[in-house]
Amino acid sequence: MDEKTEELRDIFMDVAEEGTVTESQEASRGSLTDVDESTVAERLREVVARMRDRYEFRTDLDTDALVTVVREFYEGHEDDAIASDLGVDESTVFEARLDLHLLREADDADVAFDMAAFRRRTVAGATTDELAATFDVDADDAAHYRRVVEAQAASRRVSHRFQSEFEDVLTDAGLATQMTAAVRESGLDEATEDIDSLDSDADVSM
Repeated sequence: MDEKTEELRDIFMDVAEEGTVTESQEASRGSLTDVDESTVAERLREVVARMRDRYEFRTDLDTDALVTVVREFYEGHEDDAIASDLGVDESTVFEARLDLHLLREADDADVAFDMAAFRRRTVAGATTDELAATFDVDADDAAHYRRVVEAQAASRRVSHRFQSEFEDVLTDAGLATQMTAAVRESGLDEATEDIDSLDSDADVSM
């Protein structure tokens, strides 16, 4: 083999090796996507599990279904769409969202009564029947808004910690999500400003 041929062989081998490395790197990037997805799901399950340990959930959905609620909520899906995907009714998704401190601006919007007064009475311990009579609404509506107020207060007591954790998991994974910071900074905080004197024992424990 002459010198020129040897040079050409070396160049070919160098190029071939680079191609092998590139192919290997691309394969590893593809596998990382799968690992990230499983990690995201596991991290979300851990947050849900800690919430279950801390609070008495009203929903009967299992942990995987609750993770689906979290994912789809942050993807911007409405309760009816989430319910359809899970094969449950919309009220079940509503209860699951509030168990998970996932609140929408629409949850207490457009009411025909004094919502601030309703919140104060709720935090003071009024029953659903008392709220219905005081604010001239039917018992189902009173129960709905009472549930919302209780979830708002529970979320505020822990400084919206669990919402932030859900969002951290999803953003760390680089997933496009609908964040709820604006809801927390406006709707939820405004909703509870008038009850701070009754609900000032913020819990900062983990």
